[in-house]
Amino acid sequence: MNCYLGIDFGTSGARAIAIDANKTKLVEVSQQFVPVNNLASSWQQTLWMLIKQIPLEWRKQVKAIAIDGTSSTVLLCDRMGNPVAEPLMYNDGRGAEVMATLKEIVPPKHTALSATSSLAKLLWFVKALNLKAENYYFLHQADWLAFLLHGKLGISDYHNALKLGYDVENLGYPSWLENFPQRCWLPKVLAPGTPVSEVTAAVVHSLSLPADCLVCTGTTDSIAAFLASGASLPGEAVTSLGSTLAVKLLSQTRVEDASYGIYSHRLGDLWLAGGASNTGGAVLRKFFTDAELTDLSVQINPDIASLLDYYPLLKEGDRFPINDPNLPPRLTPRPTDPVEFLHGLLESMARIEARGYQLLQELGATKLKCVYTAGGGAKNAVWTKIRSRHLQVPMLPPLQADAAYGVALLSQEISYTDKRI
Repeated sequence: MNCYLGIDFGTSGARAIAIDANKTKLVEVSQQFVPVNNLASSWQQTLWMLIKQIPLEWRKQVKAIAIDGTSSTVLLCDRMGNPVAEPLMYNDGRGAEVMATLKEIVPPKHTALSATSSLAKLLWFVKALNLKAENYYFLHQADWLAFLLHGKLGISDYHNALKLGYDVENLGYPSWLENFPQRCWLPKVLAPGTPVSEVTAAVVHSLSLPADCLVCTGTTDSIAAFLASGASLPGEAVTSLGSTLAVKLLSQTRVEDASYGIYSHRLGDLWLAGGASNTGGAVLRKFFTDAELTDLSVQINPDIASLLDYYPLLKEGDRFPINDPNLPPRLTPRPTDPVEFLHGLLESMARIEARGYQLLQELGATKLKCVYTAGGGAKNAVWTKIRSRHLQVPMLPPLQADAAYGVALLSQEISYTDKRI
């Protein structure tokens, strides 16, 4: 029996799910990031350990693999694919140092016009490392992880490449990037789920994958979560409550405004309008253990609004619905009662989510009809009720909650005859 493998790289670890041709889940494994000093090495070791956890009987039947990564997490590599500097994570705001240069290149309100965009991070690499040579590859996390399996450099997908400036409507790099000095470093962009190549001989040997196993272009983690949810009609949305908070609304209209951190991904004939905030589960875990979150949440009355007005962040800077790399966290006043404090955090995050959906509709996206919830936060019933009070639409459980399932669907829906490069 053939199976299809989806691999989701999050902020603290990775998960893999294998499905069959009928989209039935066969096996699921997870792996925390390997604690080594070099972030790229950690990703590589985690990828290998994750795949090796899959029982050999299934590994030998994997027909195709696709990987998702966090949006705008990027690397600059040499011609052999070795990172020349530490990767920059999705929420890294060092691009603020090159905003003046970015504004000279990028049209107003474009998605790439952000301190955390992929393009801003590329400009930061060039400035910080004083790079002048032309023998580099600029890749997203999912691109580089796929390269480790198929061995072909310089290939991305149009979900990951959106914040690099790629024109997802016309499927090509825009004219304003034609004279970009590092244009030759930019990846070739394909549709998500496009087969790239079989796994390398070295991967066959080390991971016991079949020699004809195809590796496909991937997607971002929040889009993978959307694909897993079962949402398919305009007006349906998915909020991913992981370490961060990301919203995706399926819309008949494309909306984009970098001043709010709003952008639209292409999804067939429709658009996935949304944004991603740095608030979320990582902030909650700064103050509470998982057990405390469970015990304290049930003591909250979700029908009564908390009057605490926070903007919960781990450090300065947010991307959506306020796109400001210098936005300070607001976590005071802090009550002595931990239940009251947690209530204030959950209420404030719900306000941020609701403001995000409100902005999408103000800019012309399809009216919100219902929200599916993915990620660890989906398990918190009290938080769901608080969010429902703010959103005023049905809150639905996803058909599948894991982004790894969504990216497995990408690998399962491939065409072997007309899409392989």
